Amino acid sequence: MLVKLSKDPLKLFEDIWSGTPAPSAAAAFNVDISEDESAFYIDAELPGIAKEQITLNIEDDVLTIKAERKQESEENKKDFHRIERTYGSFSRSFNLGEIIDQEHINADFENGMLLVTLPKAVPVKKKKEISIR
Repeated sequence: MLVKLSKDPLKLFEDIWSGTPAPSAAAAFNVDISEDESAFYIDAELPGIAKEQITLNIEDDVLTIKAERKQESEENKKDFHRIERTYGSFSRSFNLGEIIDQEHINADFENGMLLVTLPKAVPVKKKKEISIR
């Protein structure tokens, strides 16, 4: 019996396992960053991840979004039994600097989208008048 294999050896397993590409071990997630007069907004795409698998923290003015994926699928058919597991964690970090009010950052998660609101800090005027002697 002859089996047609991919012409590209790097895509060999994509063809064998029903044409779906294998998940990347270093898979990251996409983010959209926008801004208006009052805040910055980070919209992170995290499909298939539960809210409990996501952590946000700030350390040294750096916001880190970290997620961990644990998936398992099992397929039993007459001639074979296949179990596939996908595990991995990935993160993205963003430098906040002094322009973000870190005490009022909000995050919401719905339908695979993490929506982070980073309100802008009220600028402190560092102006001082010096009297002349």
